[in-house]
Amino acid sequence: MTDAATEARSATPASASPVVTVSAGSIRGTREGGIDRFLGIPYAAPPVGELRFAPPAPPPAWDGERDASSFGPTAPQRPYAPAVATYLSTVEVPGDEILTVNVWTPSDRAPQAALPVLVFVHGGALTRGTAALPTYDGERFARHGIVFVSIQYRLGQEGFAVLDDVPQNLGVLDQEAALRWVRREVAAFGGDPARVTVMGHSAGANTLTALLAQPHASELFDRAILQSGPLVAQPSKRAGRMTREIAKRLKVAATRAGFAAVPAADLVAQQTAVAAGGSPLGGGPTVALAIGGEAVPRNPLDALLAGAGRGIPVLIGCTSEEYRLWLVPSGAVDKATWLTVAAARLAARVPARIVRAHRARRPGASAGEVIGEVVTDLLLRGPITRFADSRVSAADSATWVYEFRWRSPVDRLGAAHVMELGFVFDRLGQPDAIGIGGPNGPQALADAMHGAWVSFVVSGDPGWEVWSPRRPVQAFDADGGHIDYAPRQDELDGLPER
Repeated sequence: MTDAATEARSATPASASPVVTVSAGSIRGTREGGIDRFLGIPYAAPPVGELRFAPPAPPPAWDGERDASSFGPTAPQRPYAPAVATYLSTVEVPGDEILTVNVWTPSDRAPQAALPVLVFVHGGALTRGTAALPTYDGERFARHGIVFVSIQYRLGQEGFAVLDDVPQNLGVLDQEAALRWVRREVAAFGGDPARVTVMGHSAGANTLTALLAQPHASELFDRAILQSGPLVAQPSKRAGRMTREIAKRLKVAATRAGFAAVPAADLVAQQTAVAAGGSPLGGGPTVALAIGGEAVPRNPLDALLAGAGRGIPVLIGCTSEEYRLWLVPSGAVDKATWLTVAAARLAARVPARIVRAHRARRPGASAGEVIGEVVTDLLLRGPITRFADSRVSAADSATWVYEFRWRSPVDRLGAAHVMELGFVFDRLGQPDAIGIGGPNGPQALADAMHGAWVSFVVSGDPGWEVWSPRRPVQAFDADGGHIDYAPRQDELDGLPER
């Protein structure tokens, strides 16, 4: 911690705005209810002009005190399609300075405090999302003596275009730069740079998986929480389908010069139009991690199964009905037939006995629901189980697995994707949490999940049985949670590897 930061804090009355000094200059945050907030702090220079489609560069220094009372600009994006926008909101803040971090820390921390740190990476299919969503407020974690940090990174084509002369996965390189900023600067906020846990949801978990698979992962963080995120990346040619289609529509080359000549808003518009031509069941071009280059040199799951990330404890899991967020609002779950199931099973090389196992467990399930369950197994539950199994024999690679099962009463969403976030952040009263889970989400479940996440960040143990050949899964339901051993084994064993 710098002497200037210590002096500024000790001279700050409880009711005044706190001031902290980082390498680029001093920042003035806000203080409310015993929590100090510092928002919109640059960890890298704005990725515009000569820095557009380039790796993140250090932020320019500033003179005087920088105002850190509001979130920084958001990455260019558009709201979700109307059917999903009912449940997933969008916050847009204009401006170029999109590579920022936000910090929540206890106001009463000691001058030489060394508190555990939690860094959150938001999801949004690599095309949407922001740390400014109310559900992602870090106040509850800070009340448990944790320095909470959230980060923003480049999205869509700005962060994940597959261009001939541009490093792939710039958004992942942004996250690495943000994590190095945390290691370097978090002591000024009372955090311990040697106790950093990362937490990612959905696409944020996918990108953190890529970083976990890196040989230098331990330089970036010490523990990881991966929620509902794919563990894989796509071959560069496949991941580049979206970029190539956009280039074709705009009649520009799929190069840095070609895309840099197009305003960011136009790239977002074309990306949205291309994505709308696909379907939840039929697929189509998407924005995805691409295998190749510095950020994702090989498929992350392959690297992890081969031993990458060993020595970093991991808490990992998903919801029990991930697919419902995408297939129910769109109506796709009701359009599928058993002929669709048969065709999809053959295309994915899924054994017929696995489909029979799903139908036996859910005798009233529709064809669309069975497809959704199998797709969730292929994308999430199967890879999560393989990852956890691969770490059993490594004494320094403790792994804990969970499944969120509480079923929302709203619009047949059940235990859909994102449903657990209000519980993890202990913010059930936020509009987003109410919109997807209703006004009566069980607080006991929020207490259990939030408490487990806090315990993992503080002590390295969420409080349930570590993964072993018995395959213990912490099932989070209205009862607050219980262990199931090898649930769904008949549905997962023999599942094709992706």
